[in-house]
Amino acid sequence: MTPSTTHCIVHFVSLVIAASASAQSVFSAVTPWKINTTGQTGFQGIAADVQSVRYGQSYVYIASSGIPSYTIGPWPGNPGSPTNQNWSFRIPRNPTLAATMPTVGMGHVGVFVNGVTIFNPADARSYNNLNIWHQNAMWFEAAGFDTALGHPAMVEYHHHQRTPQLPSGNMTQHSPILGYAFDGFPIYGPYGYANTDGSGGVARMTTSWRKRDITQRTTLPNGTQLPANQYGPPVSATYPLGAYIEDFEYVVALGSLGENNGRTCVTPDYPLGTFAYFANINANGANEYPYLIGQKYRGTLVTGNTGPNSGHNTPTETVVTFCCTPCESDSDLNRIVDGADMASLLSHWGTVGGAGDITRDGRVDGADLATLLTAWGVCP
Repeated sequence: MTPSTTHCIVHFVSLVIAASASAQSVFSAVTPWKINTTGQTGFQGIAADVQSVRYGQSYVYIASSGIPSYTIGPWPGNPGSPTNQNWSFRIPRNPTLAATMPTVGMGHVGVFVNGVTIFNPADARSYNNLNIWHQNAMWFEAAGFDTALGHPAMVEYHHHQRTPQLPSGNMTQHSPILGYAFDGFPIYGPYGYANTDGSGGVARMTTSWRKRDITQRTTLPNGTQLPANQYGPPVSATYPLGAYIEDFEYVVALGSLGENNGRTCVTPDYPLGTFAYFANINANGANEYPYLIGQKYRGTLVTGNTGPNSGHNTPTETVVTFCCTPCESDSDLNRIVDGADMASLLSHWGTVGGAGDITRDGRVDGADLATLLTAWGVCP
């Protein structure tokens, strides 16, 4: 690095550190959303994606129809038909880790960046209706998924897993944020920095959940021996291993992700670190259990997002409307890529992934600078 570049780093470092902290605490939950600025419509002519993003001191408020801009349907065997849900979800700006982790329940448990809701892996049914062996929607309802891997629950279109319609990154780039769980922590695609401090390049995040080594469904994952009248069906071609949620068990440190299917780590959007969920895939690229979030949230749940008639929150604080999608390299979100953004990048030059890693490849280098210079000027 030249003496003049070093001088720039020294001159701007204190300003950039403050800006990075502000960006993490305020803007990371504001900017990833796919805001409909053109009036685009989706299924049945319904306004698609996110309609508005507002944020106040405590929350980010996401208004959406629940209908994506990509093609959805048909859903063989499913009589449901999606309608405009007029969602208004609120995501905490500063989520907190929960002392007692809440169970990830039924219905919507999070929301993708396009405003479509996320459900847990179960399909609300159990073997013999005993509420013991819970059906995995990815087996029992797979035939009714559309090409986007979604389907309606009556009138609510949703996904139980990562959809191929949202960009998820690849082995050379840290995945983008795909959505947020309702505890306020981000859900990323399958790829993250190899090490939690942002070093080591990019790697596929691996789950610590696995299929149990069983042929008979006579015990629960915690070892509980069931009476005969509570047995599940024997493992077979009709009910293969993985067809039920209780077919899976958590093994500490089996993969890079913890019980919640996430970890505390540095990401490009949270350079100071955050807990983050990851949409895990297997070595062949297929979605695998628990798909997005584990059986428990890592953070404290926000009221008003889950349960009957939820998802219609009215702000109780002064809010500002975020106008649009930020342009590439605009680190301070002032709609201009300029010297301040370059200073931010240069102050992290040569470091591992995190702030300044525009290309999301796990290092801040000439590729990031080239990307910034290409975007130089007023954002479109």
